[in-house]
Amino acid sequence: MDAKELSQYLADAPPSVVRLEIEKHFTPLSDKQKRYAHFISKASFAGNRIVLRQVSPESEHIYDFILALHKTAGGDWKGLAEKAGVDEQGLTAFLQYAAQFLGNSGNYKSFGDSKFLPRCDESVFASLASTSPEAEKHYKATNGAIFASDKQGLLHLGFTDEGHLTTYYPDSPTITKGEVGAVSKWMEDKGLLPENTRLRKTENGVYELLIASATTSIPNNGGDIGKDTEYTIGEGPLAGKTVKLVYGDHAKEMNAITSFIRKAADNAENETQKKMHLAYAESFETGSLLAFKESQRHWIRDQGPMVECNIGFIETYRDPAGVRGEWEGFAAVERTRAFGELVRSAPDLIPLLPWSKDFEKDKFLSPDFTSLEVLTFCGSGIPAGINIPNYDDIRQQEGFKNVSLGNVLSAKAPNEKIPFIAESDLELYQKYRDAAFEVQVGLHELTGHGCGKLLQETSPGVYNFDVNNPPISPLTGKPITTWYKPGQTWGSVFGGVAGAYEECRAELVAMHLSCEFPALKIFGFGDGTVDMDGPAGDVLYTSYLSMARAGLTSVEFWDPKSQKWGQPHCQARFAILKAFLEAGDDFCKLEYKNEDLSDLTIRLDRSKILTSGRKAVADFLQKIHIYKSTADVEAGTKFFNDMSGVGLEYWGTKVRDIVLKNKQPRKVFVQANTYLDEATGKVTLKQYEPSPEGIIQSWAERDA
Repeated sequence: MDAKELSQYLADAPPSVVRLEIEKHFTPLSDKQKRYAHFISKASFAGNRIVLRQVSPESEHIYDFILALHKTAGGDWKGLAEKAGVDEQGLTAFLQYAAQFLGNSGNYKSFGDSKFLPRCDESVFASLASTSPEAEKHYKATNGAIFASDKQGLLHLGFTDEGHLTTYYPDSPTITKGEVGAVSKWMEDKGLLPENTRLRKTENGVYELLIASATTSIPNNGGDIGKDTEYTIGEGPLAGKTVKLVYGDHAKEMNAITSFIRKAADNAENETQKKMHLAYAESFETGSLLAFKESQRHWIRDQGPMVECNIGFIETYRDPAGVRGEWEGFAAVERTRAFGELVRSAPDLIPLLPWSKDFEKDKFLSPDFTSLEVLTFCGSGIPAGINIPNYDDIRQQEGFKNVSLGNVLSAKAPNEKIPFIAESDLELYQKYRDAAFEVQVGLHELTGHGCGKLLQETSPGVYNFDVNNPPISPLTGKPITTWYKPGQTWGSVFGGVAGAYEECRAELVAMHLSCEFPALKIFGFGDGTVDMDGPAGDVLYTSYLSMARAGLTSVEFWDPKSQKWGQPHCQARFAILKAFLEAGDDFCKLEYKNEDLSDLTIRLDRSKILTSGRKAVADFLQKIHIYKSTADVEAGTKFFNDMSGVGLEYWGTKVRDIVLKNKQPRKVFVQANTYLDEATGKVTLKQYEPSPEGIIQSWAERDA
């Protein structure tokens, strides 16, 4: 790899370290609420090593290497560097790498799934390691993987047989995408959920499903599909092969998590919360995802708690097959029920979307929509908003929750640059960027992920639509011919493309509904009447401009070598930018005069948002919604891949080069720690400096 290519993988210098401000929101809680939040935080962070293992084989050793050096330094990093014979530049490179590593819980970016490498020679890390036997042990255990860049495919997460790296299929160098899919089909047929599993192919060809649980043997009452642990696949490409269920994956961590969750149950505010945590505990102890689904049902019913949480194997973005969940857990404090009006208005907004009621839920299940301030969030990255659970049957029949994370949205890095926005738009963009993002997140999470019906045969011969008089597709003008079969889910049918596809659908819903001025009024802009020249119009224009810019900068996360996307949200936003550019009528253009695109600027015609812009969004949205609703995976996948296709010449080289030259470091958050005084039952909070040293200290004290 040449120096130019390699530079794309170097750690941010400096990383954008910001503090997740929480103290003023945590302090007013009662002692019991603080204990409740404390134990959820402890349970969440007890799973951090699971996250590390889900990223790369070396991540856990890198983590221990960093913490061992912190202990040896005793707060004096300069003294440690002098002892090691490392200059200031070398120490700075180590600290910057460590901050980005801890902020991403691994050595691959949580947003983009590409590896990042230290900006120094290996000798710097080796010299620092020599100051501590413990640090040296873990540094050697990485086997050079911190700096390894000789195989470019391994700088990206993905399927092994496509040359990428994944630890969702550990110790299985020969496992193929086809084998993973065949085992997933067997699991679907058996009714065994995949989120808390990893899959290992042994040397003698047995497929071991590793189930995360505190118990290391099958539970006394059996697992989710009975008391057997060995099965023979009956049909398909792996017919005759053995699948073996192996309990106790991450057993040490799952045991600690279970213990903390039971203590959270003891401090619950009400019976619903208590039942939720006891269901969590059963799931984490036994590996039962049926118990986990019960926890989610109780979670939905726990409306408007002062301390909100969720925990488990949840989002499936990082599994290349798109079915296995990454560990995450959070505790947050309710700030305001500001989105209540949006929830109440949703039944009036959703009929404005470009499909008939046949493709919409029979009744909108009004979720609990809350703006929260995050106390702690364990996972590879902290999102701006959350819409869960991800189980289609619960979402369709019982509901879901929406969470907007206020202190994540408002966190700002100092001196942040904003490339690609025209000078004439910059002041307006900076003034309304946060407001536009809050509108986008609210509409995306609530109406985007919350809308839509999956047409399905729920059990043999039973349908959730009139199969004898099927709905008419607005795409063909004819009755639909495809739907979900018994046991199929949205994720199992659309597979690896599902994450990016659904994010695109939700973003488009938000873009479509933000053109409705009554929706903008809910967020405090305008009086509900159309006014493109007032504050509501300013927010709408900034929202479309932000989406165009997000789509443009997304090409950073497209890999020219494999010609694949590394981040679902980015693939989604790029597709939307293309829809803007293809809208015609000079609605959106990328302007430049210089051959190297160094003056590349987004021009978006504010006066055409409600005409050409909204039509382009509606046409795109209608297609991907109907394909999803009717399980038309062939047409849906082809259309979405065409819309998000990059190509090497223009987007993949010229545009990507200038985007990389202007890329800004992604924020990494320094989170607080909580401490319980067992004698008094009181919990105290400790926050840390927003610096590489501060983030290392926070993790060292969290892990102590």
